[in-house]
Amino acid sequence: MVINLYSKRILRLLGISIIISFTLFEINTINKQLKAEKNLIAASEKDLFLYRQMGASYLCIASRAEVDFNKGLGIASATFANVIIGKHGGVIKQLGDKKLDEKNLYNAGTFQIVGSALNICPESIPKNIKKDYENKLKELVKKNKK
Repeated sequence: MVINLYSKRILRLLGISIIISFTLFEINTINKQLKAEKNLIAASEKDLFLYRQMGASYLCIASRAEVDFNKGLGIASATFANVIIGKHGGVIKQLGDKKLDEKNLYNAGTFQIVGSALNICPESIPKNIKKDYENKLKELVKKNKK
């Protein structure tokens, strides 16, 4: 009878200590996640190059797999934007501290991914997309010369 009473106390103590330790562990994990979200680093040119190349690679593979080009480009561009928002808070180092929204990042990603895909798999890019890209590139060059 004495052993049974002590066994129950020991089990209660163990149970309480386990619950407390799990609770403290969870609180610590939440704090680390909050600190990690505050310490986002702006996307560097190296980061952008990686994301752009990954998007272009996806687009080329999707085109070869006969996925609709616009759907493939949309997925690649959305992924580009989501990674920059998720990993870098929507901030690009070259643009300063300004946060870009998903729409701006999507549009920038679309333009950059098409440009990279033209180097990787030009045969997979429809002629009208290539022509639009070249026209937009000329406009950007003119704006930068002013």
